[in-house]
Amino acid sequence: MNRIKSIEFLNMNNGIQWDVLIIGGGATGLGIALDSSLRGYKTLLLEQSDFTKGTSSRSTKLVHGGVRYLAQGDISLVKEALHERGLLLKNAPHVCSNQSFIIPSFGFFEGLKYIIGLKLYDLMAGNLSLGKSEYISSKQTIKALPGLNNKNLKNGILYNDGRFDDARLGINLAQSSVENGAHLINYMKVTRLAKNINGEITGIEAIDLETNSTYNLDAKVIINATGVFVDTILNMDQTDKEPIISVSQGTHIVLDSHFLASENALIIPKTKDGRVLFAIPWYGKLLVGTTETPVNQELLEPKALPEEIDFILSTLNKYIEKQATKKDILSIFSGLRPLVKPEKKKKNTKEISRSHKLFMSKNGLITITGGKWTTYRKMAEETINLAIKTGKIPSKNCITENFKIHGHTTLKNDSDHLHIYGTDAEKIRTLAKSSPELSEKLHPDYPYLKAEVIWAVRFEMALKVEDVLARRIRILFLDAKAAIEMSGDVAQLIAKELNKPQSWIEEQVQLFKELAKGYLAN
Repeated sequence: MNRIKSIEFLNMNNGIQWDVLIIGGGATGLGIALDSSLRGYKTLLLEQSDFTKGTSSRSTKLVHGGVRYLAQGDISLVKEALHERGLLLKNAPHVCSNQSFIIPSFGFFEGLKYIIGLKLYDLMAGNLSLGKSEYISSKQTIKALPGLNNKNLKNGILYNDGRFDDARLGINLAQSSVENGAHLINYMKVTRLAKNINGEITGIEAIDLETNSTYNLDAKVIINATGVFVDTILNMDQTDKEPIISVSQGTHIVLDSHFLASENALIIPKTKDGRVLFAIPWYGKLLVGTTETPVNQELLEPKALPEEIDFILSTLNKYIEKQATKKDILSIFSGLRPLVKPEKKKKNTKEISRSHKLFMSKNGLITITGGKWTTYRKMAEETINLAIKTGKIPSKNCITENFKIHGHTTLKNDSDHLHIYGTDAEKIRTLAKSSPELSEKLHPDYPYLKAEVIWAVRFEMALKVEDVLARRIRILFLDAKAAIEMSGDVAQLIAKELNKPQSWIEEQVQLFKELAKGYLAN
């Protein structure tokens, strides 16, 4: 995963025709790049920002079938997602894990409804089940969730789902793709679709945002996997195209773990807006979310609305003894969901199905959108299968179902923060030992090492302070104030590695501080 080498390859192979060119480096695009490269196609992926910068690093960190979708009657979506959940926990166990959830029940019939639904959920998972759902007593519930408000508590329901680090998984998918022959380039923005005299799409024009160099690239198949930005690419094909996406914002807050000191996650099944709210242990913090707020603008860096923060706090505080306030929030982050507009208009975005939409325009542009992280592999498989149906690339079978993703290891030590790197962890330890400076911490309150910054630049295509602090290590999403305090050292380490001047360091620190302000509550 070396950007300089990928750019050099483009420059040296100016007339190459790619088999598959993917626009978008989020979960969907990265999944497609891996599938395509494993089938042996010449594959290129271009991302206008950093990999998983958008929605794909801002999820609720769940690998799940979707309990809420089961309640809505979307059986096929849940069954597919449960199957994919099981595969993902087998194929990337270093970034995905089994997470126990508890639903506190305050009425007999309420608890009965939940256990019936969750037993069905377990049954649908088949031999990829993560464990049986069960009733637990009020005493067991209180013990399992210290800090829970137990007034009128009757019992609890315990069930299992998956938890993961979304951005880290994205980087591992990118690494796996590159190891299998794909070329991936971040900070490369597609500005135009090229067509032949018959109007068929034959390539793209893109600009390298780091150098302002322009590239004209040919491809047999071009795939639009740009999430909330799919309509922008569709408009490059047909300017009169009706938008296919409704954009919904999901916001999360992160608190200190003492508000719910448990390895179990809390699920609040009923909220005033009809959503489910999760409170999940994540990297020693408590991640709480999410919201469902329709928005009109697609942004790379969406901002949480005050009413979203108030909603999360007020809902959570009904279920915990120690009340959380805005002053307790360590980080706030928001992501935009690309929801496919229904044929018949739904009342609100939470009623819009999370199933994906895949289609090809009359000019040959393949578009994939919607869906969710859990089903990224299946979405990729269907997308490449459609590309094969065009007749432009030879037919080859998908082999991702049992493919072990980069870093795969079942040896896991949760007390060592480097475990998230999987098989790369030992290489980072070796790098840290190579220099006294690299073995130093970036912050006294957190375990992250300076060696991780160098690793991110050399082997994970991190170019900027934000790339490192937001998506290679997740500190911006865990503690925005601490991330700001780390930014100076991170900028200096990157600058030394990439031969950047002092002015670049100062600019990067300033840009990151401005960005990080959006993650602070006050």
